[in-house]
Amino acid sequence: MVFSSIEFLFYFLPIFLALYFALPVKNALFLAASLLFYAWGEAWYVLLLVGSGLINALLALWLERSQDGRRKLLLAMGVALNLLVLAAFKYLDFAVAAANVVLASLAQASLPLPAVHLPIGISFFTFQAISYLMDVSRRDIAAERNPANVLLYIAMFPHQLAGPIVRFGQVIAKLRERRASIDKFSLGTSLFVIGLAQKVLIANTVAVAADGIFALPTAELNAALAWLGAACYTLQIYFDFCGYSVMAAGLALMLGIYFPRNFLYPYTSLSITEFWRRWHISLSTWFRDYLYIPLGGNRHGPWRTYANLAIVFLLCGLWHGAAWTFVAWGAYHGALLVIERLGLGAWLEKWPRECRSLYTMLAVIIGWVLFRATSLEQFGDFVGALAGFGRGEGIIHHVWQYLQPDVALALAWGAVAATPYFAKRIKLLSYWPQSDAEAATAVRHIHAGIALLLLSLAVLSITSIAAGNYNPFIYFRF
Repeated sequence: MVFSSIEFLFYFLPIFLALYFALPVKNALFLAASLLFYAWGEAWYVLLLVGSGLINALLALWLERSQDGRRKLLLAMGVALNLLVLAAFKYLDFAVAAANVVLASLAQASLPLPAVHLPIGISFFTFQAISYLMDVSRRDIAAERNPANVLLYIAMFPHQLAGPIVRFGQVIAKLRERRASIDKFSLGTSLFVIGLAQKVLIANTVAVAADGIFALPTAELNAALAWLGAACYTLQIYFDFCGYSVMAAGLALMLGIYFPRNFLYPYTSLSITEFWRRWHISLSTWFRDYLYIPLGGNRHGPWRTYANLAIVFLLCGLWHGAAWTFVAWGAYHGALLVIERLGLGAWLEKWPRECRSLYTMLAVIIGWVLFRATSLEQFGDFVGALAGFGRGEGIIHHVWQYLQPDVALALAWGAVAATPYFAKRIKLLSYWPQSDAEAATAVRHIHAGIALLLLSLAVLSITSIAAGNYNPFIYFRF
């Protein structure tokens, strides 16, 4: 089940909210609904989700009672167990395929691919479990005595499938006790509608052109087609994932829970270093706090820092998917960060703002082509087409096949919405509340005009969904 579906919008969510506000057992109902939400698409894999929550709850209690030396060993065991489960489901096929390449070069028989099913959201709930164990081990938070709260933290349906990656300390107070509020519910509803519009009206629309162009034989590409495909995918992946994160935050806020902001206009960045402070913030801070800093961060000289950055982004790429293109994407961004630290960053600061923005967007777009490509060969051919070396004649396949009026409109709106332009003019969009007082301040900006705009966006989005238009979620496969 996805947020942008008739089943969720007209059945699951209304029934859940009605029961939630009518019954006193809110956490029990929230947990049951979250498990049902996951089981709707994954059936028996819900047992994996439950097992992860309960085992990590018990491990955290054990960690808290252990002394330093034993605690480090237990933490290593807990992290290894979580990563082993992730590896078994996500990377086993990839590892066997890589082994078969080596075996083929040695003229040996290949191994059969296990064809393991990838449970939706496993990368996200695994990282949440690891962060919980590490925070308990560091004494940053106390281990939760009620295992059901830990399971709810890992399984809550607003973020279980595609994040954001929430820390236990950020939500535990509201899991134990929260109060319903008209302000929070109104603001949460507003955020959900905005995220739904981002996903349905922009991401889904440009996705049709992006998928069509990337599915073409690379010999049929010319520069215009390649740039249209790259531009469409650049907006698709942003509004698909940002839209989901905004919807998740809106759903949580309806229930009185505050999620951290996951995107902060990353396409306005003036360097790749800044881009990673604004893109998928919950993931980049997770890697910073639980991998980069434990590796030594920037505390042991420049070359150790460069090595740490390279390791972190190789693993970041691999986290996104079990394919060499994802590994290469992580290496690409790691290399750009190292190069900026080596001196490019200081040089960039002397450039005009427009040139710095152009450099960043070109680097990001090339990275997204690599991220989207099905192979390194397709990536090479696609970049060649971007550079003007495409072999397509523009007769059989041409730009106007894909640049339909709805795509052109979505590209235009998306280009503007990816900047703070609307936030500067619509005060509601300037807020990302993290407290009841901030929510009360933000909701005062929902006047009649904003309410009408939100209603229009909701109607347009639901109409598009009801029409059965293309409706994938990119990050579900990660």
